[in-house]
Amino acid sequence: MAALTLEMKLEEIARADRRYALEAYQFVFEALDYVLAHPGCRKSPASRHITVTELLEGMRRFGLDHYGPLARCVFESWGVYSTEDFGEIVFRLIDSRLLHQGEHDRKEDFSGAFDFREAFDEGYRPLLEARGGSH
Repeated sequence: MAALTLEMKLEEIARADRRYALEAYQFVFEALDYVLAHPGCRKSPASRHITVTELLEGMRRFGLDHYGPLARCVFESWGVYSTEDFGEIVFRLIDSRLLHQGEHDRKEDFSGAFDFREAFDEGYRPLLEARGGSH
């Protein structure tokens, strides 16, 4: 039997736990890649482990870059309403052995990291102004 692809494994996880859409799990991996590819990231290619704070900030920036002012609406359509939801997703991926847990990583670290309304609604305004889209 052929090995399951990452996409197939994510589909299985999303089917087993319908709180979050498949796209939410995919987004976590895309945001992880975004953080690791960011020029300010000092991780070696062999060490892909980042802190919860780095991951959440990367998710916030990637969400704003990718979805603009609709980021919060997109996340909510996937069942993601808070940083705690991202923590649930990350730990489902850890439980499924698709991500690795560092010795100091805890699900509680995702709790209340930032307010979605502030981070995505208000957080988009400076980006818009920097692009010259608002006066």
